[in-house]
Amino acid sequence: MDTQNPSAPSRAQSAVAGNPTRSRHHTGGVIHENTRHTERFVVIGNHLTQHKELSLLAIGLGCHIQSLPTGTPADIKSLTARFKEGATRIAAALRELETHGYLRRERVRTATGRIITRTISCNQPGHRRRPADTDCPAPPRTAHRPEPRPRKALPAVPQPTQAAALALHQQATDLLAALRRHDPRLLLSATDTSHLTPGVIAWLEREVTPTTVRHALTADLPADALRRPAALLAHRLTAQLPPPPPYRAPAPPPHIRHALRSCDGCDRAFRAPQTETHCRDCRAERHGTAPDR
Repeated sequence: MDTQNPSAPSRAQSAVAGNPTRSRHHTGGVIHENTRHTERFVVIGNHLTQHKELSLLAIGLGCHIQSLPTGTPADIKSLTARFKEGATRIAAALRELETHGYLRRERVRTATGRIITRTISCNQPGHRRRPADTDCPAPPRTAHRPEPRPRKALPAVPQPTQAAALALHQQATDLLAALRRHDPRLLLSATDTSHLTPGVIAWLEREVTPTTVRHALTADLPADALRRPAALLAHRLTAQLPPPPPYRAPAPPPHIRHALRSCDGCDRAFRAPQTETHCRDCRAERHGTAPDR
């Protein structure tokens, strides 16, 4: 008679070890009784219904929103009126859905100019379709838009040799602002005008008339579109800058001829400023010096 090994696993235990999906303890899991839907149903992915990070309220709210017909209000006020949960809990659940990509809310302008908030429900986060035609514009796709290139600085312009008078500064600004009347392509921004003004002042300081400056900037412009008119004007102000005017010696001050007056000492007539009361000889005698001859 064979001796029985009491430590040997039973047949049932061996079956459980070989098939980990089987359990010795029957817990009574869910059993589905499914009937095929033919109307009033929506397909919702298990990635939402079994999401591991969303709260139960967020999952339920996400399923509800995905089941709504297009155009149904889905704002906090409407959802609060529909469910017993308060506005605070519903707002928190909506933020959860936004964080995980199941919801997107955008403020857009309608064809009539009215600002509205559009709620976009995404049944598969990360996959976008073209929205149905509505009176709202499609959301801009900025994710793949290339970054704008930094604008190149304008070329340097000549600088005035001295502090320009306010009238000269205003004259240069008005000249630049009026260029668009000669060619609409020369419409300058306030920043471009501020950059070009010192160059125009440098021309005016060299005794060039405003008409000459205007002709130098507007003559023989390219027939094609000007990509950056301010850069062209800056180049012309530098490349065509005229030489400074020839040096002119300042005129000597005019000779002043004083009126005749009588000396208080000798009553002799002499020419001197009104402040002098004595002639040259009397002044020398009073100071004990010889008169200048």
